Amino acid sequence: MLETRPATANDAALITDHRKAMFLAMGRSRDSVLDSMSSHFEPWVTRMIIEGKYTGWVMEDTSQSPPRPIASAGLLVLDWPPHPLDPEGEHRGYILNVFVDESHRRQGLAHSLIDRCLAEARRRRIHVVALHSSDAARPIYEIFGFRSTNEMFYVDQPES
Repeated sequence: MLETRPATANDAALITDHRKAMFLAMGRSRDSVLDSMSSHFEPWVTRMIIEGKYTGWVMEDTSQSPPRPIASAGLLVLDWPPHPLDPEGEHRGYILNVFVDESHRRQGLAHSLIDRCLAEARRRRIHVVALHSSDAARPIYEIFGFRSTNEMFYVDQPES
């Protein structure tokens, strides 16, 4: 049986592990980069959960003892200026860390977690929610109405 519960600051290590596994599954980075990211991400996500800026969920297989976490996702609330897409809003949502263990994929778990993220955004009266998607996950997000935008990206790479 699967149960979904709110993430707490005590879940920071688990969320960090899921984040690293997500990037590994996408083939996006080397282990050394992901290890560095993880060592900085865990205290960050702990702080964001405590401050109420990151709301997450953990899905567990409760047929195992102890229950085994198999999926997770989060909604980050960002300060954002009023914009034509939301002329009165001062916040934007960002969905991140959507991860489902390989043995439980294609069962609608990511869909369920995204639905929770969007429900939380609605509860907070956040009208614009963004995310970055892998090619494989794009069809899931499109079901919810996500679409590609004109966003561009700049990354300042420090010299080695």
